[in-house]
Amino acid sequence: MDNNRKERMMIMIITVSAIGNIVADIVAGWEAWVIPIVAIGIIGIWWLHLTQKSDLVTRTNVYFVYAAFLVFFHGIHNISYFDVSIIVLILMATFMVVDRASLLNIILAEYIVIMTFQFVSLYLHEHTEVTQVFIIRTVLHYGVVLCMYSLGRILVSSRLNSEKKLEEWREAVRANNHDMEDFLSNISHELRTPVNVISGMTTIMQKDVDREELVSIKDACIRLAHQIEDIQDYTEIKRGELYLDDENYMVISLINDVVANYKASNRMNELELVVDISPETPTMLRGDIEKLHKLFRNLLDNAIKFTKRGGIYIKVFSVPHEYGINLVIEVTDTGIGMTRADMARVSKGMYQANKKRNRSTGGIGIGLPIVYGFVHKMGGFVNISSSKGHGTTVRISIPQQVVDLTPCLDLKDNANEGIAIYIKPEKFKVPEVREFYNTMAVNLANGLKTPLYSIGEKKQIDRLNEETKISYLFMGQEEYENDRAYFNEMSKKGYRIVVSANDGYTSEPGSGVTVIPKPLYAFPVVRILNGEGATEGYQADEGVVLKFTGLRALIVDDEPMNLVVATGLLKDYGIIVDTADSGKEAVQKYENGDYDVIYMDHMMPEMDGVEAMKLIRQTALASHRNPVIIALTANALSGAREMFMKEGFDGFVAKPINIAEFERVMKNVLPEEMIHYEGRA
Repeated sequence: MDNNRKERMMIMIITVSAIGNIVADIVAGWEAWVIPIVAIGIIGIWWLHLTQKSDLVTRTNVYFVYAAFLVFFHGIHNISYFDVSIIVLILMATFMVVDRASLLNIILAEYIVIMTFQFVSLYLHEHTEVTQVFIIRTVLHYGVVLCMYSLGRILVSSRLNSEKKLEEWREAVRANNHDMEDFLSNISHELRTPVNVISGMTTIMQKDVDREELVSIKDACIRLAHQIEDIQDYTEIKRGELYLDDENYMVISLINDVVANYKASNRMNELELVVDISPETPTMLRGDIEKLHKLFRNLLDNAIKFTKRGGIYIKVFSVPHEYGINLVIEVTDTGIGMTRADMARVSKGMYQANKKRNRSTGGIGIGLPIVYGFVHKMGGFVNISSSKGHGTTVRISIPQQVVDLTPCLDLKDNANEGIAIYIKPEKFKVPEVREFYNTMAVNLANGLKTPLYSIGEKKQIDRLNEETKISYLFMGQEEYENDRAYFNEMSKKGYRIVVSANDGYTSEPGSGVTVIPKPLYAFPVVRILNGEGATEGYQADEGVVLKFTGLRALIVDDEPMNLVVATGLLKDYGIIVDTADSGKEAVQKYENGDYDVIYMDHMMPEMDGVEAMKLIRQTALASHRNPVIIALTANALSGAREMFMKEGFDGFVAKPINIAEFERVMKNVLPEEMIHYEGRA
């Protein structure tokens, strides 16, 4: 029985007893002035319970004092000599539930006092004849009360011992769980170093040798690195040690990264990806961009894992609030779906929704629990709707601050021309995919406030051209290939034909047809309509390479292979690299030389990275220098970035090194004059 039910039961028994006292007072003609006191007491204890004033122990003490008063008032009257035993038994039974032996002691003492007073009063003042039957009845009543008292003490002691053992067991379980979480966290941290070496060396080798085996190794490293991150995130969520970072980010950049990551993970899959981002979503928000990336990754991984045919629909929009917006992300798949039991287990943060389900599809089964943990920490909520065999929709809503309220996608004034999307509905074997595309097109047209026509048959193109002027025609690869000559001819007549195709696909030379990589979604569409090109910001411009030519860098790490990997990666950016294998050596090298940027490992013997960074800062201050110092470490626990930034680092990059993250950090911390793009006009 929980405490609330115990408390309510005590109050109800005391209330009935109090009402009985009032009735007895009226019938027997006892002291009338007591009746209002008893009535006020009834109101008082119920008010105390309903308002939950004070703590439970204090409230229980008040209830007990009131009940003891009722017993005393009833027991001191001569006609209640043998009634008081029954009332005391009820009082003992009532307060046994709070497991306080001291209350039973007080009740027994009160009983003895009342009975002694009654006996003396009857014998001395009332001159009642003390017969053998009277004595036997008195002894019997004492015996029953003492038996109840002894039983109560035994029950209370037994429950307290059981509770103590249960608490010791819980503490042992917590300790074991904490040890296991420490083990998982430590082993995850240690695994990052070899994964960083393998991933980095593979990246270096790929520059000289283009082999499928290297791609497979790289993919395996990425997958392992993600699983290591998931283990760390999961243990932090379970231990309540998850921390959030805040930084400005552009919504479109987030979506572009999601699309690029999906294409990489879906290399061997034929699933359609439909991205529906509301153009009215604010351009720049503030929040934990790293965890948003992980949220998307886990949601997409889960969708890909359990979807064999059809596609995945991503919908992103915002809901205004006084604190900013709620960023709403929906991921819908056409996969095997989930049962209600699966959804209930996942919503409670269980390790796996269905172990057999996960075992048959791969993965370690903690993706959705991580999603729940992240979203709840961010102050948002998660909703899952699904049914077995009919796909799953996961919707998350996260509060975010607004930095720039400007819509993330907008058409220039002169870009509001006739737009059509030609997709043959019969090519999708799963009907839901057709609905995904239709919904995306409708939402895009509404968001841009421009007419957008959806065409399902080629003959509708000519009919539409007769009714209105069509300047842009977007279509899929299959639609284009079915009638290349027709669309090439349209392109020569001034129509802008845009084909969304698989990577590596090209149009015929001189056709004038623009080819953009799948998936077709709002960002590349808007860029083309605005005449800005389809790929800048969506993928790196062809032939454009980020460079930091002439930048002098010092890499500090006690692992020799980490130095090799980092050196190989940095040299590709035109960086002049020097290395140090300890914090002490890094300080000496900086005193004797000069570096624009220093990449500092954290955990090193003798002198760790934080201490070395602070000593270098002192040296730089004395010589009027200001190097950029970036933490480059396997310590990727939640809150690590914030900790390093508070210590005085300028940036943070986790191992294994993610190239996109590395470039983003470099562009944030370096002056513009140190950043160059080769191949850009």
